[in-house]
Parts: sequence; C-alpha cells; structure tokens
Amino acid sequence: MLRFLLRSIVLLAAAAPAAAQSVAPNAIELPAWFSESFLDLREDVKEAAQANKRLMLYFGQDGCPYCKALIQTNFTQPQIADKARRHFVAIALNIWGDREVTWLDGRTMREKEFAQFLKVQFTPTLVFFDERGQVAARLNGYYPPHRFEAALDYVAGRMEGNTTLGEYLRSHVRDAASETLHDEPFFMRAPYDLRRGKGAKPLAVVFETPYCSGCDEMHREGFQRPEVRAQLAKFDVARISLLENEKIITPDGKTIPASEFARLLKITYTPSIVFFDPRGREVFRIEAYLRPFHLAGSFDYVSSGAYATQPSFQRFLQGKTERLRERGEPVDLWR
Repeated sequence: MLRFLLRSIVLLAAAAPAAAQSVAPNAIELPAWFSESFLDLREDVKEAAQANKRLMLYFGQDGCPYCKALIQTNFTQPQIADKARRHFVAIALNIWGDREVTWLDGRTMREKEFAQFLKVQFTPTLVFFDERGQVAARLNGYYPPHRFEAALDYVAGRMEGNTTLGEYLRSHVRDAASETLHDEPFFMRAPYDLRRGKGAKPLAVVFETPYCSGCDEMHREGFQRPEVRAQLAKFDVARISLLENEKIITPDGKTIPASEFARLLKITYTPSIVFFDPRGREVFRIEAYLRPFHLAGSFDYVSSGAYATQPSFQRFLQGKTERLRERGEPVDLWR
C-alpha cells in the first residue's frame, strides 16, 4: 500500500507541470498498459512474479523507426497486445535517459548507463526476466509481428529451460518466403575456412534459413543498394544456413558442423550477421530486422574500425546521420 501511495504521489507531481513540458521530437507514445515504475528492478521482478507475470524491459529512443514499428505495428495487433498484457509487466527505458535505475544487486545507475551496462546496441531491445531475476530471453532489435508473438509465447510459456529461443522460433515460425537460399557473387565458396590470416579483411558471417522473408528482403533490397555493396567489398562474407551440417573451420580454428557454429554463437534470428575483426574476434552482430540504411551503417561501423573507439553503435550512427545531413544529403532511416 505504501508503495502504491508513493507511486501515486510521484505520478501526480509529474502531471502538475505537464503543460509546461515540451514533447521530445519524434516521441513515440507507449501503450497505456505499460507500467509506471520507480525502476527498482528488484521490486519490479518481485511484483511481476506475485502477479504470475514476468518483467519485460523495453529499451527505446525517440526518432527510432524500429521502435515505432514495435509500438504502432506489433503492439496494436490485438492478439499480441493481449498476450503482452496478460503475461508481462512492461517497463520502458530510454537509452539516453537520466532516470535512476536500481539493478538486481542493488547498484544504481542512470538509464543511459544502464543501457551501456546491458550492452544495448539496437533499439528496440527487449529483455525478459524470470521470477528469480534471471534473463529468460532477449530480443536485440525489431522482430516482425509473427516472430515477435512467437517470442512472447516462448517466454510466457517458460520454455527457456527446455529449448533455446532460436530453436523454438525455427520450429514454430515459418514465413511465406522462398524455400531456397539466395546466392550472391560476393559470398565465399565452401568449404569454409574462416580463420583470419595476415592482412586478411574483416569477416562477416551471414546466417540464414529457407522460408525466411527477412532473408529474401535483405537480398532483394539491402544487398542491392550501392552503399551496402561498397561496404561488402571491404569484407570476406560467408553465408551459413542454420540447417547445414557441412564441416567448417571457425575463426578460432575449430572444425565443426556449420549448424554447431550457429548454436555456439547463440543465433536466434535469421538473417543474422556476425562480424569478426582481422584477428578473428567477434566485434559486433546484427540479429534483428534492419532496413538498408542501418545495414550499411553496421558494415561501416566494423570496416571503419569505429567499434574499437566508440562502443555505442547508436552514437556512431547518430554521428554518421548528422554528417550526411550537414552535407545536404537526405537521410531516411527506414529507406
């Protein structure tokens, strides 16, 4: 009761000067069923468990087209919104925000520091917690509605003890898409030896499956854009199917089936792209739906070496966007 009263006081205080506050540009209105919180995650996990729900943290930012798609496309679909309300306590965080967050071990930090602590690189990122405060699943980036709903089913059904999210999605989601994989002239040819030698290019490993509409779109649109093609030329690019059992040599020198390599990397989404530096170390990955602007930006983030000095992909992308606009070049993040 005390917590409820304190929460009410905070909300009333916040509402008083609301008319004087300016709305952030391109702000995205959250669904009404998202919860207000003091951001003490110890209490949020506990209260969710008491209601037979699980905690869902949403990391977003203003002006993010993928966040807009999540809120205005996914969460406006009745079956998705109903599942989210019934099974989760949803709390929104801003990756550039300054509100104080209390982590499960009692440490406090601002929202932006907390996003860095959890290594949030894409928005939206959703982190789901079980009843003990352990991470049950994590979605790093935007999932289209049918895949997102399946991910909600996985967490709500407490399936993490039985199978991985990636395996669950592969067995429960089938896109209306090509039944065969697409080939590209820039793909390395099998058998794959992914070790990096002296003077080698950075490596991009593309993970795909048949019946993957996102894979179809990446080949049809993303890989055809001149700015993406220019970046691809700076990499060795290997394409691996999650269903392949052909042996490969991994960047660290292990000889294993391709499907085992995907399992070790915990690939949960297709298409995913994992980037390795010229020394064979993973430095970045894409594991959600991306439009061509962000696809090109991801390759640029690695090829330029920016990942080594700027740990935040979002800040790198903001700087890139600002420079393009200063030169008078139009920027459409959803293009």
